[in-house]
Amino acid sequence: MLTKRISLPVGLAAGIAAAIALLLGGRRDGDASPPRLPAASVSGRSAALDTATFAGGCFWSVERFFDKVDGVVSTTSGFMGGHTASPTYEQVSAGGTGHAESVQVVYDPAKVSYAGLVNVFWHNIDPLTRDAQFCDHGTEYRSAIFYRNEAQRKEAEASKVALERSGRFTRPIVTQIVAATPFYAAEEYHQDFHRKNPARYNAYRLACGRDRQLQAIWGKSGGHAETRGGTR
Repeated sequence: MLTKRISLPVGLAAGIAAAIALLLGGRRDGDASPPRLPAASVSGRSAALDTATFAGGCFWSVERFFDKVDGVVSTTSGFMGGHTASPTYEQVSAGGTGHAESVQVVYDPAKVSYAGLVNVFWHNIDPLTRDAQFCDHGTEYRSAIFYRNEAQRKEAEASKVALERSGRFTRPIVTQIVAATPFYAAEEYHQDFHRKNPARYNAYRLACGRDRQLQAIWGKSGGHAETRGGTR
């Protein structure tokens, strides 16, 4: 089964492996990324915040596009939709836990709606390919919207129906819309990877062809982090 590590040139993969080994020992000196806070403690506004969870292939990339959205307070890379408690990245990558690489998004509904987040999600994934996203293949890379309540389910389903009726695609949308299950945060070295390791992340993204394929699927709107249809 292909993973992000296998998809990269050998020399680059070795560099990422070395970086991962270093990061496993703890945060590096000079790391500008702040410690990750529980959603309830972010800005002291827990009562006003809400949570959404999406799977769109490589969680490094999903974190990246949601981090650009006004109203998103935090993003956490992890795993959802499986049957093994507290899985490791290696276990999920092996394909035996049933999880999808996912990102948990904490957001302020006063600044961005759930519908707006769903719209951003669609324009940053390939909704037409089952069990894969771009260069990454396997059930752990399936695309999914994990709804947390009936309101989220209705918003997600309505958005999918609108896309299907738009006439944009000649193939069916295969992105799952399923109830959320327990979310498990991935190892710390995966969190904010695009910020902590920009050169390695950008090399992976280029090799994976994500931007090129997003343009082919969505045209000029592909890859944008704009909340069309939702509040900013």
